[in-house]
Amino acid sequence: MKNKILVIDDDHDILKVLKANLEFHDFEVVTADSWTLGEEIFRKENPDLIVLDIMLPDGDGIEISRKMRKDDIKIPIILLTARDKISDKVIGLESGADDYVVKPFETIELIARIRACLRRSKPFVEEIVVNDIKIDLKRRKVTVKDNLIFLTPKEYDLLCLLVSNKGKVISREEIKRTLWKNSKLYSWSRVIDVHIQHLRQKIQEKSPDFEHIITVPAVGYMFKEE
Repeated sequence: MKNKILVIDDDHDILKVLKANLEFHDFEVVTADSWTLGEEIFRKENPDLIVLDIMLPDGDGIEISRKMRKDDIKIPIILLTARDKISDKVIGLESGADDYVVKPFETIELIARIRACLRRSKPFVEEIVVNDIKIDLKRRKVTVKDNLIFLTPKEYDLLCLLVSNKGKVISREEIKRTLWKNSKLYSWSRVIDVHIQHLRQKIQEKSPDFEHIITVPAVGYMFKEE
């Protein structure tokens, strides 16, 4: 699954450049030009990492970082700033930020730092086991009660999305945004429903005694915890 990055900066040119480059390097990107909007997106989107400008029109990045750590929010934070003094870097890191990048910067360097932060915060997991389903992330193989099932790439990604958020309702909009990002799915399209139906059939065929994927009317789907 793609890592979701939240970029918060009041410079719209920086937002455009970072969004385009990060998406090119296979990240999902959401942006905000203020902390008010950024905080709202953070609560809603649950990103994997925040790239945060220090000087925002409605907040100080260092204070925001410090408050998030005080609230025990452990998401990796990379600060962006035009300040290049050692003392400023120390203050930024001591606020709880994971890294500190000085403007102007090379995008490729920022991407490398993002990946490094993600590696430290999320060690690679080779296998996910939930209920009687086992997902081998390294080989992209799925077994149900030790029986191998054959999924299309989209079905596999959909299963991973649901299982990774087990017990949480995933909206149709989030599924569309995550798995069909560059495709035009109209509101009346039943592509998502068809993939869910196929996935259910393949899982239930091997596990008929347990309903794994629950439909939440008018919202989306949830992978049920046993």
